[in-house]
Amino acid sequence: MSLLSDRQKDELHRAMLSYLQAAGMTESFASLAREADMLDFDPSDPKDKYSGLLEKKWTSVIRLQKKIMDLESQKAALQAELASPTRATASTSSNAPFIPRAPPRHTLQSHRAPITRVAFHPTWTVLASASEDASVKIWDWESGDFERTVKGHTKAVTDVDFDPKGNAMATCSTDLTIKIWDPANDYKNTKTLHGHDHSVSSVRFMPTGEQLISASRDKTIRVWEVATGYCIKTVSGHSDWVREVVPSMDGRWLVSASNDQTARVWDLASGETKAELRGHEHVVECAVFAPIASYPAIRELSGLPATAAGDRAKAPGAFVATGSRDKVIRLWDAISGQCLRVLSGHDNWVRALVFHPSGKHLLSASDDKTLRIWDLTNGRCIKTIDAHGHFVTCLAWGRALLGAAEASDGKANGSQEPRRINVIATGSVDQTVKIWTP
Repeated sequence: MSLLSDRQKDELHRAMLSYLQAAGMTESFASLAREADMLDFDPSDPKDKYSGLLEKKWTSVIRLQKKIMDLESQKAALQAELASPTRATASTSSNAPFIPRAPPRHTLQSHRAPITRVAFHPTWTVLASASEDASVKIWDWESGDFERTVKGHTKAVTDVDFDPKGNAMATCSTDLTIKIWDPANDYKNTKTLHGHDHSVSSVRFMPTGEQLISASRDKTIRVWEVATGYCIKTVSGHSDWVREVVPSMDGRWLVSASNDQTARVWDLASGETKAELRGHEHVVECAVFAPIASYPAIRELSGLPATAAGDRAKAPGAFVATGSRDKVIRLWDAISGQCLRVLSGHDNWVRALVFHPSGKHLLSASDDKTLRIWDLTNGRCIKTIDAHGHFVTCLAWGRALLGAAEASDGKANGSQEPRRINVIATGSVDQTVKIWTP
């Protein structure tokens, strides 16, 4: 019994015929065309989609085989590390947190308009970049290779996100739609969601991956069921364009940023505003929940007692960071709505924020063309990187496990063990994406 469908067989035969003709194997070409009943197939057109397809698929298979072999060696090394009685000493030999450094590991160029958002795949060494050129581009950030362009939107793509398992990718656009794509099937568009009445500016998967949340210039936040594509809830409260919406790690809370100069914390179950964060003097561009690991540093910075606000202060959603066009970052108590600290230093709009997994630092990107790292224990900017030649519009954090022969500078590190690294991506109006590693 064949593993291929009739359509797959047909495509394979056409790709083989195209290859045979290009290789000058006329007798083999004629024989296969006859046996496959494709005597009318003409692969001579260089624009034909089967031209070079077999070679592309073959090189992709080789790359995947290499990655599988690397993953198998990494798995074996990790199992050996877990079995070692000295693993605790080895794993804690360096307590220094990862801080990105210049120059960037890669500068990725292919977009024809400003980059609006970047997102890492949760398991593959894949990065997706969205752009005002109406496309999403897929990159292998480890090698810096461009992999494909994903097209479907008719206007600027404003956000991109992968679900927690990497089984789906979501995008949204100023064309008023949200699209869901299948990364395992050549990023085929599986659903298009309609419902917003204006540009859709933000889309995120919920932690379970079963729902999506979106924000729009129509002043609303919508909740969507991924399986059906249905909008199951509309949340209203902002008086102007909602720029971004992000869920807490447990999916119970949402935080949104708006042109009305406020951020809001929402109870997803009821759709009610639980805290309105007022203090910025301009559009709030971005908002993000602090991870639990950062709570001790934020409490130390703000002078809050360790047991403040009860049980919720120990769970996801207790603290929020916001960035604004007023050039400052604000840290908030998401329970009381109190502003705990203002971080000043950027010379232009603050466009994106990411907390360091260690909980000790906050990273920010700005229209002043820089990437800044803030120490959460004292509120000081400890490092400024001149990241791009134009406004830095977006920032994302990823983690990966590289093979034994690879170091951050691409040279052999002499170790027989895989190396776990953190990775950061930034995107800019200069139409480039940059990859930053230790």
